[in-house]
Amino acid sequence: MLKKLASDALGLSDIGKVIEPQDYNKTESDDYVLHEKGEQIYFIIKTKSDEYCFTNLALIHVDGDSAVSKKRTLRRYDYKYNRIRNVSLETAGTIDLDVEIKFTIGERNLSIDINKNFAEKIKDLYKTLVEMERMMKENEKHSKYALESLDIATRSISAAGFNQTASPADSFKSIVEFSNQWLTDSSKKYTTEDFGNVFDLFIKN
Repeated sequence: MLKKLASDALGLSDIGKVIEPQDYNKTESDDYVLHEKGEQIYFIIKTKSDEYCFTNLALIHVDGDSAVSKKRTLRRYDYKYNRIRNVSLETAGTIDLDVEIKFTIGERNLSIDINKNFAEKIKDLYKTLVEMERMMKENEKHSKYALESLDIATRSISAAGFNQTASPADSFKSIVEFSNQWLTDSSKKYTTEDFGNVFDLFIKN
């Protein structure tokens, strides 16, 4: 017990390891994966107190208070609603025991220390997250263009006046319906929910 407490106090207990695919079903986070909806695990990092489970749809974080506590908080970050930003990787020095991967998902900043023996696998995760960040930036840019295009079109129609063959109410209704459909289609087009193809490209299991 004293060794565990000392390790926790020194932060050594937070150095994680990469879980092999054959052991995914032995992790706590596996219980919260939406297998029924086609969600699948691609990468798990496990420390004494936490689990970071990367699926094709979300990051599932089983957040522990400490290495000696059994209390856990489950947090799910769907990629569809939580953009990944600021991805970085700190490689191990000569005497370092770990590598460190950092990124922001939604409003949450995460910093994960992993045993340097798993450095090659972490490089694959790093490349995956970098590509996801790039895709999300592109989606955000094109979504902004779609909104600007709709705004320009709406102002142009307003300047030209409503359709004279229809009542103002019918013309207004047509514009609202078109705008709603445009925004719905743009959202579907420029929002990526499933990043399985990106994980398949970079993660080598």
